[in-house]
Formats: sequence, C-alpha cells, structure tokens
Amino acid sequence: MSWFRSLTILVAVVSGTISLAWADGDQHSPPAFTEAEKRMIEEYILEHPGPHNPGAHGGQKAKGKKPLPPGIAKNLARGKPLPPGIAKHYLPEGLSAELPRRPGYERVIVDGRIILIEVATGIVRDILEDVLFPD
Repeated sequence: MSWFRSLTILVAVVSGTISLAWADGDQHSPPAFTEAEKRMIEEYILEHPGPHNPGAHGGQKAKGKKPLPPGIAKNLARGKPLPPGIAKHYLPEGLSAELPRRPGYERVIVDGRIILIEVATGIVRDILEDVLFPD
C-alpha cells in the first residue's frame, strides 16, 4: 500500500471519528438556546418582574445604567469570546433551577441580554435579545 493511500485512509478515519463525536456532543448539549429554554426564560421574566427585569416596571432600562460602549457591544457576538472585564450577572436562582442543566455552559445576563457561554473557551454560543427589555 502506498504512503499516499495510507494517509488518505487515516484522514478519512479521523474525520469520521471527529464528526461522530461532534454530532454526539450536539445531541446532549446544543450550542444554542433551545426553543424550550427560550419559552421558559420568557415565561419566568413575565411572571417574576424584579431587578432582573427592570423593563417590566415602565418599559425602560434600569435608570443610571449606561449601555455598553460601541466597541465592546460590537464584540459581544455569537462565536466570539466574551469581552474581558465585561460586567455579567447570573440568572435569578428560581430561573436557573427551572432550566435544564447545561454541563460545560453557563447562562449570564450582560447589558440586558441573556448569553450562553461555553465555559472552557469563554466563547459566546447564543444570545437572547430583548427578553429582559422588550420593545
């Protein structure tokens, strides 16, 4: 067997193994909010107005809070690392308890958005806009 054919077979086997591992990982923990999670979050916010949802008390963002600077806001996007030093807050305990566990991920609130972050890499996997401050 030629070295080229051996290399081709090796690449095919490795590619197939990586593809299977990725597909299996996606089944257990998809890198985006599921429809069920979105629905649970929206229902919780509507049923529990409070400090996590200042928009429920008059339709405006928390007084005295400035939006993120444009450069940082631009870098707050899917597939990019969470900008360093950005102020993040954890979801209310009641909401966290209702949502399914996501090993390897954390859900945080940043500038009125709920963000799904991959813990190992700090990469933003999904963003829910206008949940806390609907227009």
